[in-house]
Amino acid sequence: MSYRILLAEDEESLRDMIALNLDLEGYQVVTAKDGKTALNRALNERFDLLILDVMLPEIDGFEICESVRLENQEVPIIFLTAKNASGDRVQGLKLGADDYLAKPFNLEELLLRVQSLIKRGIDRKKASPEPEAQHYSFGGNSVYFSQFRVSTHQGEQITLTKKEIQLLKLLIERKGEVVSRKLILEKVWGYDIFPSTRTIDNFILNFRKYFEPNPKEPRYFQSVRSVGYLFENPEEETTNR
Repeated sequence: MSYRILLAEDEESLRDMIALNLDLEGYQVVTAKDGKTALNRALNERFDLLILDVMLPEIDGFEICESVRLENQEVPIIFLTAKNASGDRVQGLKLGADDYLAKPFNLEELLLRVQSLIKRGIDRKKASPEPEAQHYSFGGNSVYFSQFRVSTHQGEQITLTKKEIQLLKLLIERKGEVVSRKLILEKVWGYDIFPSTRTIDNFILNFRKYFEPNPKEPRYFQSVRSVGYLFENPEEETTNR
């Protein structure tokens, strides 16, 4: 089986050298010289591994990793960077990267890490729970992210759009934190298409209709004027005290 690898590196000679050696190892390599292209391909194509340079033009590797992890927790990610600061390493790992290799690096070491990470990705897929288990519950509502489906406190079964699921997941993952409109537009709609903020407002209104006991007095989905939106789960907070 030919595994697909996305290689995002803006230094042409290094990109060509890595791609050539990966190709010789039998991998199918897709390259990108800037972050915008890399993010678009990472979100819209299937890959078995992402190799991301941190200092990419337009969108850096950290931002790409964060966006990918909103949709895909399984694909292994390795960072390449000229920086060897421990803070950068920690930031990358916090965002969901699996490995970190500082330049200049040994090519054989990179190939061994690629082999190991792809195996880890395969094992991760095998060990992944069934989609039914990938859910979040609050206020009598259950969200099944992988199935784009919700079960509401009223007993309704509703199928959400991909954008609705992405926005819902972003808000839930940042529970208790105000998420700005700018960040939502970047993470859910991408960097090419920016709908009006009214579009987000309509999504929030739909969430209130689906999930709130009283949509006019929301408990879970709050709007913060001139800033963004906030998801809270008062029941969970009370339980954890």
